[in-house]
Amino acid sequence: NMSQEVKLSKDTMIVSETDAKGNIIYANADFCEIAGYTKQELIGKPHNVVRHADMPKAAFKDLWETVKSGKVWKGIVKNKTKNGGYYWVNATAYPSKRVNGELRYISIRVKPTDDEVNNAIELYKTLN
Repeated sequence: NMSQEVKLSKDTMIVSETDAKGNIIYANADFCEIAGYTKQELIGKPHNVVRHADMPKAAFKDLWETVKSGKVWKGIVKNKTKNGGYYWVNATAYPSKRVNGELRYISIRVKPTDDEVNNAIELYKTLN
């Protein structure tokens, strides 16, 4: 089913890291399970492999501008699964430096409340 929603459980925590270009360098088990990919399929891919078409480009522009300026970004995001379903997350993204000084971005995503999702749906209608 193309429009199948995957609901996170309250103890789900999706964690991923990307390099400075936005390519995935780490994905935890919850990420793989919810998005429907194996770790091998995700590593090295651009993070926008899970971007959902319903998400306004403005939201991602804001996310990247925020983390590139060294700040923490928080927001409600609709992501897409491998088989065309979707899942909503409450996302936090922030920049981090490796020991060798290499820049990377870390994203932690948890279950949003119904209110947060409904507010996001309304907001994204105005942005798209």
